[in-house]
Amino acid sequence: MKGWEFTYTNQPLKLIEKPDPVAKPGYVVIDVKAAGLCHSDVSALEHESWLTMMTPPLIMGHEYAGVIREIGEGVEGFKVGDRVGVCPVGANDGSCPGYTRDGGYATVSTAPVEQLIHVPDNVDFAKAAAATDAGMTSRHAVVVAGGIKPGMKVGIIGIGGLGQIGARVAVVKGAEVYVSSRKQSARDLAMSLGCAGAVETAEQLAEKGCEVIVDFAGAGTTTAQALEAVAFKGRVVVVGMSEDYANINTMTLILKQATIVGSNGGDVDDIKDCYDMMSKGELDPVLTKIKFEQISEGIDMLKEGKVNGRLVAMIDE
Repeated sequence: MKGWEFTYTNQPLKLIEKPDPVAKPGYVVIDVKAAGLCHSDVSALEHESWLTMMTPPLIMGHEYAGVIREIGEGVEGFKVGDRVGVCPVGANDGSCPGYTRDGGYATVSTAPVEQLIHVPDNVDFAKAAAATDAGMTSRHAVVVAGGIKPGMKVGIIGIGGLGQIGARVAVVKGAEVYVSSRKQSARDLAMSLGCAGAVETAEQLAEKGCEVIVDFAGAGTTTAQALEAVAFKGRVVVVGMSEDYANINTMTLILKQATIVGSNGGDVDDIKDCYDMMSKGELDPVLTKIKFEQISEGIDMLKEGKVNGRLVAMIDE
């Protein structure tokens, strides 16, 4: 097998070859077909603080889907040949692909059975991979942390790889959705997703009366603006991590009786719901595809902000 190995902070990923993994009890071996590239991998490569969550050297990639090639002892509900996505969290042994065990930036990888989700036949592997993190995280932020209901007015800040999915999920769930983005192309995309309106800044969401605002940008100022814009007794969900700190107006927080919550990741149920929406044609995220051999270049693309939608590496293309 081949894989892109992380050795240490501020060191580029290395394309290596090593023996194929063998299925241990409770695990399966997967021929990886697609792997999503995530901004968190850029952070892990640049900031030593991430080393506390990692066990290098290891192959990175926590967002992947493929076909089962081998089944370990005790695995039930899945068989060789099944198309599966891998939830990056929730392993019984506490492991996390791309962080504490070899992940999806590889031609072959593994996963414990509790992290597996069946991929519908009419959902391609690129979308299936994107759903395992970008889809999961976005859906969880909107539906679970945001608690949206049909007819609610919902604001979405940032229409990137996650925000576009979050906005569409909110629309599918019956919300009246308004987005904010400084990019005209992103605002145009939002309207094509069925949103009710699009504005340039988070401050302008105030006139929409949003009961929930989900901040996928996390630029500090955007979180503060979301609090100012959200309705009385409204909720602000913070997902993006562009900045580590936000200065908020505590008087606004108190007088509005508002709630600010953080949302990180999700679970297999979030991914299952994304697959269901994809299978029905309700969720079709914008993806940028690259080849497996371009993963290191893809990391640079993410760092430089040159990606349209979610970046996915295709193993067989």
